[in-house]
Amino acid sequence: MADIINPENEGDLQAQIEEVEALSSIYGDEWCVIDEASRIFCIKISNDLEEPKLTACLQIILPPDYPSASPPIYQINAAWLRGLERAKLANSLEDLYVEHVGESILYLWVEKIREFLVDISQRSDSVDQPEKVNMTAEEDVDDDEDVPDFRTLKLNTDNAHLFSDHADDEEIPPIKHGNTITDRRSTFQPHLSPVVTPRQVKMVLEKLYENKKIASATHNIYAYRIYCEDKHSFLQDCEDDGETAAGGRLLHLLQDEASKQGAKTKKPKSKKTK
Repeated sequence: MADIINPENEGDLQAQIEEVEALSSIYGDEWCVIDEASRIFCIKISNDLEEPKLTACLQIILPPDYPSASPPIYQINAAWLRGLERAKLANSLEDLYVEHVGESILYLWVEKIREFLVDISQRSDSVDQPEKVNMTAEEDVDDDEDVPDFRTLKLNTDNAHLFSDHADDEEIPPIKHGNTITDRRSTFQPHLSPVVTPRQVKMVLEKLYENKKIASATHNIYAYRIYCEDKHSFLQDCEDDGETAAGGRLLHLLQDEASKQGAKTKKPKSKKTK
């Protein structure tokens, strides 16, 4: 919390506190605080219809400079939401942020997702198996035919449309493998790769999943940030792979580290001496 509370972020922090209080008042039990110190929250959203009952879970991390400069880091968990529908929803949230840049955006995002759920429920032909549409990402799917290939699942289709827009001749960047760490009978291993396009993210993940130990891991989380010079902004995404908020936390660390590096490169103000 010490990194969040500083003179540069005081206005943003106050805006976040007021926004969270308002959302908690509006949505009640649907609004959940996962980690207040790290500004991680979650809300369960439904279409408010009896049949079919669609639900989605929106996980959010509020960066220190939200809402003045950065958007919230988010992930939508819904087992039934895939492919073009997921990409369409992600695009609509990004468009909302661009329209209201610098403003508190979470209420608009929640209601946009709810509006999306209502719309998709009214198009029954867009849901393959209505009896399963009320599942969240934390519930198991028993029907093997409803389970996508593990590589597709772990790539997260939020930005699937971005992976197809680049040339096929891109080279896979080098991958560094860290040492394994065992804690409380769980083993962790980090992997790092300097990616510059979304397609390279896909290439790196596919290369990693060629390793049977990695492919069979209980959770394979990832996060990436790519700076787009033409838009002067970052393209970023993350994946929890069933470990609640883990991908978001990893993305938050990337943002935090970038902020620290940026602070180091700032030139100190000169002082005049008599």
